[in-house]
Amino acid sequence: MRPILTTLLGSAAAFLALVAPALAGGPTMALGAAEDVVRAPDLVTAKVKMTELRLAGMTAVRVTSNWRPGLTAPTTDELAVLRNVEAAARLSGVQVYVSVYSPGSATTPLDATAQSQFAQYAAALAAAFPGFDDIIVGNEPNLNRFWLPQFGPDGSNASAPAYLSLLALTYDALKAVDPGIRVWGGALAPRGSDRPGGIRPTSSPTAFIQAMGAAYRASGRTTAVMDGLAFHPYPESSSISPDFPHPRSTSIGLADYGKLVALLGAAFDGTAQQGSSLPILYDEFGIESIVPEGKRSLYTGTEPATTKPVDEYRQAAAYDLGLRLAFCQPTVAGVLLFHSQDEQALLSWQSGVYYADGAPKASLPAVRDSLDRTRGGSIARCEGLALDVALTNVRFPGPREFTRGKRDTRFRCTLDCAWRLEATRTTTGAVAATVRGHARYGRTTVASLNGRKLGKAPLRLSLTVTQAVNPGASATRESGELRPQ
Repeated sequence: MRPILTTLLGSAAAFLALVAPALAGGPTMALGAAEDVVRAPDLVTAKVKMTELRLAGMTAVRVTSNWRPGLTAPTTDELAVLRNVEAAARLSGVQVYVSVYSPGSATTPLDATAQSQFAQYAAALAAAFPGFDDIIVGNEPNLNRFWLPQFGPDGSNASAPAYLSLLALTYDALKAVDPGIRVWGGALAPRGSDRPGGIRPTSSPTAFIQAMGAAYRASGRTTAVMDGLAFHPYPESSSISPDFPHPRSTSIGLADYGKLVALLGAAFDGTAQQGSSLPILYDEFGIESIVPEGKRSLYTGTEPATTKPVDEYRQAAAYDLGLRLAFCQPTVAGVLLFHSQDEQALLSWQSGVYYADGAPKASLPAVRDSLDRTRGGSIARCEGLALDVALTNVRFPGPREFTRGKRDTRFRCTLDCAWRLEATRTTTGAVAATVRGHARYGRTTVASLNGRKLGKAPLRLSLTVTQAVNPGASATRESGELRPQ
């Protein structure tokens, strides 16, 4: 695999050089959690959990809906739960992603009947909930836990071609409901052994994407099968930094974005399916934190030795680093943390910013701040990224206020900004006073000239703002003529 990877990495470097300035993920990424705790049997509970998401700074959520053999539409109970999710999300201003998949490899949809039923199920769900615009098809089909067989009798990859068939059927069924639905394929795990005779037969994302591309080209299909790729860039354990790269292996983490883009390009570029320009959604990224002794009674079982959880401050730092990496990666459409609230079973995930009882962890304020800085465009400086900022809700002091010494200017920036307020003499153009500062996006900021000696000549105030970390075009507003006395 090394010669292939070397070629792919070289292609990725060329691609990034071309598109990074225009397409960096930046502040428009969806930011939230993969979290089924909002799947509640009543609206009140769903709304409480959705509110907790918002309090943690999250504005997107991914929920699951399991298809089982024989189902061609969600059951009555499933529809009731999803209605609660829909209503709670609407009331809370949260974007919903729905992941539709079979719950395990015993129910893998392989034959034509099962795949048709699966596609009908996804389409029925989409028709029932027009507000659910993002549907993820499948979950980690490169792992034997969710998809079998992974390999054919001759050792060739069997999961990718079979999954591609399911993805294509489901894509067509969803687009028939609404062409505007975004269909996300893949939902791939970050590692796999690629050993057909192994105890745990799994496919690496590298081999899986290559096999998907080969199957797509062989199919002769002239339309796409996905609008974006969902991916799960977990590190090998929670104690490994998210920026750990895998240049010589088939694994893919957050630091291997170039490899992932190159793989997609090699698989699909030149066909009807987007490849190197395909949007990428990191719909699962989790770092487990150590359960403190005072909370141990909330949890059951034993933590696996391979997890290696970290303290809550390191968890927050890892999430911050993950967001910084994704922020500067072209074509990344979003990052969803796995989870917002811990699972009770220690065999599962304690990667939330809330404990299993809903109490906040020490990591919550820092993670909320990281999400806020991501939306404001200031979590990282990206080469070639230039963000234009605008001013809203600008209120200069009125003439009478100004004369009486009330000289506060209030405003909001659409992104985190550096601001400058100048008082300029209208007769000579000379600057009488200047104040500067920084402001967070969407929050009312006060730039004050109170107490400044401004003389007696008439003045005009000029407020200029520029994005604080990745500056693009600035914005300026001016007041009318004002007289200090």
